[in-house]
Parts: sequence; C-alpha cells; structure tokens
Amino acid sequence: MGDVRRSGACGAGLVSLLVTSRNAPTAVRAAGALVALQGLAGVVFVVALVVRALTGAPEPGKVFGEAVYFAVLTAGVAATAVGLLRAKRWARTPAVVIELLLLGVAWYAFGPSHQYVYGALVAIYCASPLVLLFTAPAKDWAMGVGEYSDAGADD
Repeated sequence: MGDVRRSGACGAGLVSLLVTSRNAPTAVRAAGALVALQGLAGVVFVVALVVRALTGAPEPGKVFGEAVYFAVLTAGVAATAVGLLRAKRWARTPAVVIELLLLGVAWYAFGPSHQYVYGALVAIYCASPLVLLFTAPAKDWAMGVGEYSDAGADD
C-alpha cells in the first residue's frame, strides 16, 4: 500500500498515519486491527471509569487513579496497534505479550470465575492475533527475510 493523501478530507491525518509505503503481510495488518479494537475497548473502559468517578462514586479519587492506570495501559496497546498497522517490526513483541497477558484474563474468567462463555470468547479473540503473528509470512516479515528483507529496515 502506498501513501494515501486526501487534502481537506476528514480523517486524512489518521489515514496517512496508519498507511505507509512499506509492505507487511496481511496477517500482520489483521493482527494490528484486532489489537486496535482492544485499544478501543480500553478507551471505552477509561471513559466509563471517568464518568463513574464524576457521577458519584464512593471514592472518586481511587476511581480516577484506576482510570489513569488503565489509560497508560491503553496507550501502550494503541501504540502497539499503530505500530503493527504501520508495519513496524518492533510492535510484534509487545502485541504477543499483550495477547498472552489477556489470555490469562480469559483463563481467570473461564476457570475461577466460572464465566465459561466470556472466557472462551476472550480466549478465542486473544488467540487470533497470536496465530496471525506466528504465520510463516509474519515470521519472515519480523525477521526481515525473503520478500521482506528490506521492509522496515529503519525499525
């Protein structure tokens, strides 16, 4: 995909931020999209926490602190998603770590919490980027071999 430029179009800055001239396998970009959805879920959670703190939580200071904590985590997830979508090799490792940590959340939901449906759905969702990031083309891209030998050389 080449650079996309739209003068005056709404969202042009976001499009140019996410699309670069370097190639990455479709699996890497799909994993980036899945991680981006997790980042979006984090943003929604942070907003919900802030609203809760502003609308009469028993201890709003603690809720604001929790919101800040999750905002920092969400920023890391979002940065990883943007890195994958922009074909940055550095983003693969944090994405794998994020998914492994979230698989722990799925295990807890499935096991000790007895929320089998939620646990299974979260596990399937978290396993998907892992599978995508460990496909043969994604591994070749991450190692910079084959057709990806020059892609992301400045990462």
